[in-house]
Parts: sequence; C-alpha cells; structure tokens
Amino acid sequence: IPKGAAKQFPTKTELTEEEYKQISEDIGAEILDAKDGIKFNEHIESDDEQEAVEKDSEKVDHEREILTKEDLVKKYDLDNYDEEEGQVGIPVFGKSVGLTYHSSNNEDPYILLNDTLDDEEELNEMEILPTDNLILACKTEDDVSHLEILVYENEEDNLYVHHDIMLPSFPLCTEWLDFGKKGVQGNFAAIGTFEPEIEIWNLDSVDAIYPEVILGSTKNLKKPTTKKKTKKFNQVNDSRHVGAVTSISWNKSHRNLILTGSVDTTVKLWDLSSDTSTAVKSYAHHIDKVAAVSWNDKEPTVFLSGGYDNGGRVCCLDSRQPDTVSSWNLGSDVECIKWDPWRSERFLVSTEDGLVRCFDARNALPKGDAKPLYILHAHDSAVSSLDFSSHVDGLLVTGGADKFCKVWDIREDQPKKCIVSRDLGVGKVFAASFCVDTPYVLACTGSKGKIIVWNLENNSGVRNLFKGENVASENKKEIVEIEEEINNEDDEDDDLPDDDQWEDDDKMDEN
Repeated sequence: IPKGAAKQFPTKTELTEEEYKQISEDIGAEILDAKDGIKFNEHIESDDEQEAVEKDSEKVDHEREILTKEDLVKKYDLDNYDEEEGQVGIPVFGKSVGLTYHSSNNEDPYILLNDTLDDEEELNEMEILPTDNLILACKTEDDVSHLEILVYENEEDNLYVHHDIMLPSFPLCTEWLDFGKKGVQGNFAAIGTFEPEIEIWNLDSVDAIYPEVILGSTKNLKKPTTKKKTKKFNQVNDSRHVGAVTSISWNKSHRNLILTGSVDTTVKLWDLSSDTSTAVKSYAHHIDKVAAVSWNDKEPTVFLSGGYDNGGRVCCLDSRQPDTVSSWNLGSDVECIKWDPWRSERFLVSTEDGLVRCFDARNALPKGDAKPLYILHAHDSAVSSLDFSSHVDGLLVTGGADKFCKVWDIREDQPKKCIVSRDLGVGKVFAASFCVDTPYVLACTGSKGKIIVWNLENNSGVRNLFKGENVASENKKEIVEIEEEINNEDDEDDDLPDDDQWEDDDKMDEN
C-alpha cells in the first residue's frame, strides 16, 4: 500500500446496542441456514435404525428421571440452607447504605490509575507514520481465515502485524483501492473468497465486524429448499457471481470500477459509486474457470482475463466493445497476468507449466495462435506470482510452487536472464510483489504462512546490472521477516483447498 494512504491514527470500532442486536440476529439466521443445510444433505436413516435410536432415547430419559421435591430437600439439606456455619463479618449483600456508583474510574476518588494515560499509550502504539508502508496478507490457520495488515518501517527494517480482520471463508485474492462506496475516499481492501461475494473492508478501522460493502451479496435472496432449486439458484446470471471469486483488479483511472473473475466462468464489472451492489456488466467470453483479470493502467478501458478454457487462454477486451475479443491459446492453465507498465501494449502471462510468456496485444490472430515475443522458462512448476517494478524498467520478480523466488532482467535491449534465484523459506510461493514507493523492495509470502520483505539494494547482481537506476548504497538488511513461528512443516498442502473443491458448484457450496 502506498505511503501516506492510511490514517495516522486508525479508528477503533465501538458497536452500539442496535449493532449488537443486528449481529445477534445475523448469527441466528446463519445458524438456522446451517441447520437447514444439514437436514437437506444428511443421509436418511432406515426405519429400523430410526426405531433403535428412539428406543435408546427413551432408555436414557428413564435413567435420568427427575427427582421429587422431597428427595431434593433431603439430598441437599435445604431445610438448613440459610444456617451457614462459621460466617464472619458483614454479608456480601447485607446493608448497602453509603455505596456510591461512579460512571467512570476518573470520578472514583479511590482509584488512582488514569485511564487517559492507557488510552494515549494504546493510541501511540496504533500510530502509522507517513513513512510506513502497509502490506496486506490473507491467511488461514486452523480453518480460520483473516486478513492481516502489516506495517513495514523502511528506515528501521522492522515488520509487524498492526491489526487483522476476520474473513468468512478461505481467501483467494485481494486488491487495495482508495475508493469506497458512493465515492468515499480512504484506505480499503477488496477480498475474494470461496463465497460468491466480494467484501470491501475499511483498513483504517480496527476491530471492524462488518465490511463497508458486499458486492453481489446473497443475503436478501431467498434460499433454495430443494436440490432442484439449488441448481437454479446457482445458475450463471448477470447481476452477481455464483462461484468462488478468484481475481480482482481495480481501475486506477476510473477509480469507481473494479473487475472480478470467478470459477463460474464469468468476468464482472462493478461500480462502487452505484446505489446497488449488483454488477453493471457481465462478460461471458470464457467457457471455463477464470483465474486472473487485469486492467491496463495506460488504456483504462482495456482489460485482460485468463482462464482454463481451451487448455489455457488469455483474452483482451475493451469494456466499451464487449463483443470484440482478442485471444491467445497457451496450452497450460493461466496463473497470473500483468500488463507491462513501461510498454502499455505488452503483457506477461504465467502458466501452470512453469513458463512466462510475453505477448503484444496488437498482434492477436483469429484462432488465438499468435506467437509470444519471448518465453521465460521461469520455474520447474506453476508460476504462481509475477510483478513488475514500477520504478525500474525491466525489473521483474516471479514466484513458483518450486519454493523459489526469482528476479529477472527483461529490458528491451538486453538478453532476458535471471539475476537472482533464492529460496526465501516461505514454502511454495503464493505472492511476490514490489513496493509501490521503493524501487528495489518487494514482499513475498507462501504456504508456510511467513511474510518476507526482500530488499534488493545490497544484491551485487542487481547493483551491477541496473547502475544509475537509483540503486541505494546505504547498508540495509536484505531480508526482513516478522518475528513469528508459523507452521514450519515441509508438507504445506494440508492447508490448501483440495482440487475437488473446484469441480462443481454443489461441492463448492458444501466447502
């Protein structure tokens, strides 16, 4: 997140009585829905088994027969209940004359501690300086998912968790934006999960219970009661997603627009300035799961989408002409898509086979068989992350399921080559991205749940290849990580969703 985007002193959320009541009602409604789902999906026992269960229940009730009043009096000696032996002093609830109630500790003359000092100390601990960067990291531990907001102090090389936000389901993607509902400017994060909704949270609010906005909400929709209606409820439509949200892209020029891709095969456009939370446009140019979407920063009406159809395919569209689609066949499922910030007509796409391909969006062919400008044999397995430095032309980072994070030189007039390849100890790399303010600093995380800040300023390969490109000479730590031990076992796959979860909508709903 850019420096200065967050409030210096975040607001602490305090719920009113009405909000507590609303939360209680929502929880009750969710419990009822869960019970209905269990009844709908549970296996119906045979008549003989049901009869046996009823007999066992009657037997237990008979053994737990309630005692009579005389038995209770005799067993607990209730006749002598008030005659306690050895009672000394004044009864606790005896005479209450002279007791005084104070609305706060400050009004009580016998309490010397000052609550104001504690509040000021807590406020200072929550302070975010204008020189600090924030990092967003989604995490799931013990089936509990949350979004962590971390602070990276560049001058001190310090990284710590500032606060976190509970999420309703397994997180799949996140995107920072400064545009809230109805044009409110601030510090927000859009989250995509296994639920068919997009939640937008206010990052300047601590202990928040609800998101600011839920796009494509199903809360007010009538829930299906039969399997036949369930399938109808999950049919693809133009107003909302019906499957997990796998990718989000915010339009930095038209700041009220975000784009989302889903396993329901659609790409949807949302307008945050609208009074409704339904999609303003739905694109159906894919026939299989959509894995990635990306707006072009220089041509803000143009976007890319990549999916699993035809063995892996990338499409380029102008949102004003949705019927004109340019496409490229890849032969492998799409993992990530990024526009080149230095050459707006080019984009990079990473795939499951470990390759990164560069295409020119102007050179699409009718059958999608246009050749890439160049190919990087980046990793031995899926390339799960890639990002450009927005300050240094030709500086690229990739991360893969082979646990390596690699830095590349892809400048126009240079042979494409890997500068640094390193296992940062984060497990299978899920995300690696450059800082938007500092040219050679990037954050990386993976299946072990650790967040690493990697400073390339002191790397000799980077320093030699990018001389004159604002490489700092000051001595700083190369690797900064948070002081926390999280799940260091070698087998990280247990924390990830099974492949079967992506197969059909029914299994998606269950999971």
